[in-house]
Amino acid sequence: MSGFSVVIPARMASSRLPGKPLADLAGKPMVVRVAEQAARSHASQVVVATDHHDILQACAVHGIEAVMTRQDHASGTDRLAEVALCMQWPAEQIVVNVQGDEPLIDPALIDRLAALMAETQVPMATVAHPFQAAPDMFNPNVVKVVLDHAGRALYFSRAPIPYARDAFAHDTSVLPADLPVLRHIGMYAYQAGFLQTYSSLSPSPLEQFEALEQLRVLWHGYPIMVATVSEAPAAGVDTPADLERVRAVLAGR
Repeated sequence: MSGFSVVIPARMASSRLPGKPLADLAGKPMVVRVAEQAARSHASQVVVATDHHDILQACAVHGIEAVMTRQDHASGTDRLAEVALCMQWPAEQIVVNVQGDEPLIDPALIDRLAALMAETQVPMATVAHPFQAAPDMFNPNVVKVVLDHAGRALYFSRAPIPYARDAFAHDTSVLPADLPVLRHIGMYAYQAGFLQTYSSLSPSPLEQFEALEQLRVLWHGYPIMVATVSEAPAAGVDTPADLERVRAVLAGR
């Protein structure tokens, strides 16, 4: 798969880990590590989208393409839309959003998501994986997604969906073996033209209650394809403990 772009949003502000994009990981800033992983995919271009000059400078030092974006974007998708306009990408250009705190992201996953976009020609796609732990099913911090027969998202929720009525009436500690439970992974791909469309869509009540911005897309009638992978990708960095975990992984390499 070729001919797609990767955009890595990197904001300096972080409530749990201030300055996270510039955190040192084996001698390089985190955002640079993420960009280097993304560059191992078949992307034709990798761009960091930032709101801070220090991040812009760090990228320049390591030869990473970066652009300055506004600080007042309501969401990461809106930031991507600004980048797509700045780059003058054609409407059909595939844009994969890789979060700036995922230095262990698998390049093959980026390729798979871009390939799904190319094969189905949908405006947006994302990723999910099966899970077997019942506590995750009932954890509102774990986002679930239900698919139709073609692999399109029917709904995303923090609630336990699909709900096994009869099984859970007797026992909620075990998931039925054939229950199609999928955990949503917050990685997205878009057609560049749809990024501009998204920015013009009004927020939906669903996304406001669930605090899930992808529900805006479904609310307005646009399909989201979902690539189902067998296992969860490597976790990103949200806390100081996560940072030490990734440092240990890189040291082991």
